[in-house]
Amino acid sequence: MREHRFAQRVMVVTGAAQGIGKAVALRAAREGASLALIDRAEWVEDVARELRDAGHNILAIRADLEQWTETEQALATAYHHFGRIDILVNNVGGTIWARPYAEYSAAQIEAEVRRSLFPTLWGCRAVLPFMLKQGHGAIVNVSSVATRGVNRVPYSASKGGVNALTQSLAFEYAESGIRINATAPGGTEAPPRLTPRNNEVPSEEETCWYQQVVDQTCDTSLMHRYGTVDEQAAAILFLASDDASYITGTILPVAGGDLG
Repeated sequence: MREHRFAQRVMVVTGAAQGIGKAVALRAAREGASLALIDRAEWVEDVARELRDAGHNILAIRADLEQWTETEQALATAYHHFGRIDILVNNVGGTIWARPYAEYSAAQIEAEVRRSLFPTLWGCRAVLPFMLKQGHGAIVNVSSVATRGVNRVPYSASKGGVNALTQSLAFEYAESGIRINATAPGGTEAPPRLTPRNNEVPSEEETCWYQQVVDQTCDTSLMHRYGTVDEQAAAILFLASDDASYITGTILPVAGGDLG
């Protein structure tokens, strides 16, 4: 960690109320960033309060980033509050259910795609006009190595979409001074979720399906372990920083050797 790496930079972090997003926000603040933290969960206010109490420049915004209108409004609020957006970390997403594909309902498939693809699509679309006006910017999308994995096909397809949009946008906007990369986290140990992925009590069969995900994740990692939220945040902030000034269109696996 470098104390002043993000001094004089404005960073937007989505999904900042908990998990990887919160870890990114805490570390970026310590490294000097002014931060807009966006989440639909009320706990984003707690993260913002903690950082403000430590003397950091923080704005909290409540928004459902699965919806275009709320995403557009949230990014506009951040831009008008700070006067610019230098960095966007698109972190919203995550598996809602874990089951063989034949066991998903149509509604569940659509919900997985809305959760893990659309917030990144909308986030990139909403921030690009501001970055184009500035003539610079960096976007880091949080994807997943689960583009190759068991019992998460709709999530895998969504994160494959994140990878594709990352690389395609990097082609389009490199000459405009905007770098666009992604990290692909593997299994990550995080504190218990403040809001559950879904409100269903898992059956014995569903518990077994989820254990298959855990086993496959550990087996395909060369290190045979889950990572930490801090290990994920370190990679995200590397790509967001000037240390990665000659890197764009890259998907960086952060999964103990699992390449996805």
